[in-house]
Amino acid sequence: MQSPHIFPLRVYYEDTDLAGIVYYANYLKFIERARSEWVRGLGVDQALLRAEHGLVFAVRRVEADYLRPALFDDVLTVQTTVSEHSGARLVLDQAVLCYAQTLFTARVTLVCLTATGTPTRFPATLRVALAGAV
Repeated sequence: MQSPHIFPLRVYYEDTDLAGIVYYANYLKFIERARSEWVRGLGVDQALLRAEHGLVFAVRRVEADYLRPALFDDVLTVQTTVSEHSGARLVLDQAVLCYAQTLFTARVTLVCLTATGTPTRFPATLRVALAGAV
């Protein structure tokens, strides 16, 4: 099995709600940041992909489980692993942890879209990078 991509982050006051816990929607921001860094680590420049090929990644589906709350000033890590991939679909498992305790899990399905919003196959460079990441 592959090693997960690890993305560290800290909970700031702006991430919390009136109860002092991380607002639920912010977990989606946390895992998005981690995915962006994971893709960058694969050597894929998303801005260049859009500028040169008119292609962007889009979230098709998210299944999320909120298990425990994160609090102001907690140090978190987001772990990202590839669950499945094909030429046109990528499924990632992501988890937000505080030390060794899992707070949030998500299964995220990504697709590639053209400039007109039409689904298309992932570019060959990404398919090659994914083959090496699994």
